[in-house]
Amino acid sequence: MRSFLFVPGDSTRKFESARKTAADCLILDLEDSVAPDQKAGARAIVREMLNAREDRQKIYIRVNALDTGLTLADLAAVVPGKPDGIILPKCEGGADIDKLSLYLDAFEAAHGIENGHIRIIPVATETAMAVLKLDTFAGASRRLWGLTWGGEDLSAALGATRNRTDGKFHSPYLLARDLCLIGAVAAGVVPIDTIYADIDNLEGLKEEAIAARRDGFLGKMVIHPKHIDVVNAAFTPSDEEIAHAKKIVEAFEQNPTAGVVRIDGKMVDKPHLRAAQKVLGLG
Repeated sequence: MRSFLFVPGDSTRKFESARKTAADCLILDLEDSVAPDQKAGARAIVREMLNAREDRQKIYIRVNALDTGLTLADLAAVVPGKPDGIILPKCEGGADIDKLSLYLDAFEAAHGIENGHIRIIPVATETAMAVLKLDTFAGASRRLWGLTWGGEDLSAALGATRNRTDGKFHSPYLLARDLCLIGAVAAGVVPIDTIYADIDNLEGLKEEAIAARRDGFLGKMVIHPKHIDVVNAAFTPSDEEIAHAKKIVEAFEQNPTAGVVRIDGKMVDKPHLRAAQKVLGLG
């Protein structure tokens, strides 16, 4: 999955519009985009959205954070609709993933859903403590599918007046970004870049998305439909990249015991093989 589009959980109109886009995944949001007194109604609306889903797009639900007291009610409402996954905001390490996984074990069993069907993607940098625990996801529940990060809540947590200048993140947020990428790779899951906040600046979005893919991210969160095509293009391998990746994979298949192979006059090793496999997975 390359693009993850947030959709307010209380807006069927925006959901219908989102279904018509090329987003790979829709994130139905029960957290920030829903007012506190509208949470219960939004849960029922999200369940209706799940019932109306199509196989073309994955559906994840962003529930409220574990410390709000709302998470269990969110899960009780949405798990019967069999979402593909849960986005966990303000996650502070692998222990939170394991706690959520236990909740999902119980709800899946209660509704006859195959154990482990529902995956988890945490927003893993929204508090200072969360950033310090990005090394704890390795070995967490097998439900963990990816890691993403966010600069807005972290900015508030740090007491900053702003997190970007001229569209570029300041150093504390670049640190969180880089640690999220490294933490995801260490845990063997998918690293997903954060949203681009300037809705009308498509050139800035393109630059940021290309840089994210260059560094190793495999997808990006999106807050507006007009961003989807730009993000999808940035995270889609070119024909040349796919051809080169196939050469690498085929070379190692023909030499299964080799640690290094020669391709187009260059020595290629196992890290290049893993990168090539990722490219083919994206393609």
